[in-house]
Amino acid sequence: MSDFIDECRVYVRAGDGGNGCAAFRREKFVPRGGPNGGDGGRGGSVVFVGDRGKHTLADLHHRKHIRAMRGSHGQGSLKNGRSGQDTRMPLPLGTVIKDDASGEALHEILGDGEEWTATRGGQGGRGNTAFKSSTNRAPLQFETGGIGEERWLRLELKVLADVGLLGFPNAGKSTLISRLSAAKPKIADYPFTTLHPHLGMVDHGDDRFVIADIPGLIPGAHSGAGLGDRFLRHVERTRVLVHLLDPEPVLRGEPGRSPIEDYRALRHELESYDEDLARRRELVCLSKGDLVLDAEERELLSSELMILDPAPRWISAATGEGLRELVDTLASMLTDIDREEAEDEA
Repeated sequence: MSDFIDECRVYVRAGDGGNGCAAFRREKFVPRGGPNGGDGGRGGSVVFVGDRGKHTLADLHHRKHIRAMRGSHGQGSLKNGRSGQDTRMPLPLGTVIKDDASGEALHEILGDGEEWTATRGGQGGRGNTAFKSSTNRAPLQFETGGIGEERWLRLELKVLADVGLLGFPNAGKSTLISRLSAAKPKIADYPFTTLHPHLGMVDHGDDRFVIADIPGLIPGAHSGAGLGDRFLRHVERTRVLVHLLDPEPVLRGEPGRSPIEDYRALRHELESYDEDLARRRELVCLSKGDLVLDAEERELLSSELMILDPAPRWISAATGEGLRELVDTLASMLTDIDREEAEDEA
């Protein structure tokens, strides 16, 4: 399995155009034939292509320089040079392409098969045939090929998902996504088991939606603490956020931890990173319901969260408690969003 790389810096260089040719017909019985120099070929371009099967920038991370072929030079007998072959590089959907020097966002690859030309090849130079005129029957002029474009680019991957799972480390996100989909993330009982986002496809009748397990956040993540704000950008494209709150720290008597405090901390990280994220539709779930079966204890743990709309719900990835209802609710929320977006566009 390849490493998950969500950021890299690459140098892209298009091919130069081929030079035009200065030549003349030199055949038997044609001692003073006219010009017949061919044009040079166009240089190849570097083209990024969206590929649904790609989920990481690892290929480009290990290949710092991307070049396209130069065009061939023109030849006599009106032989034009062959154009250089384009270099086509597949990118995962959700890749933002930025100018490395200015930081300006140039393009974002969102569709499978979508193409974006990063650098264009140089034009082929004209041969001396192109300069023939009534006053210049034997031109010596020809053009050199144009220089291919070059630049340094920074690529940043933002995972494309309908639903994003947020929570502190060990909140149960990886276990939950493994129960809701066919995704098989690494699961263990220690912090930061998940070191990169996992995507899973959830089936709901005839519909399907993508859910992303976003690595655990901690206070200060928006400014780079812990695993840093690199993972927060993967939330930007999600349409619904699910806060997974862990009751276990309270059961262990861990000071300063409670579901309401964890929720507030997660909200603060979202608001500090991007205020638009804080306005995204959300659902709050209390995980590991199999550890809290007593009704009074559940009510006590969730009482401070009851002011939220919709109200928090208890789930258990271990026993399956509440999972069907969770999928139904998420599918309904996504349908509502689709309908509202369609009405806005009408």
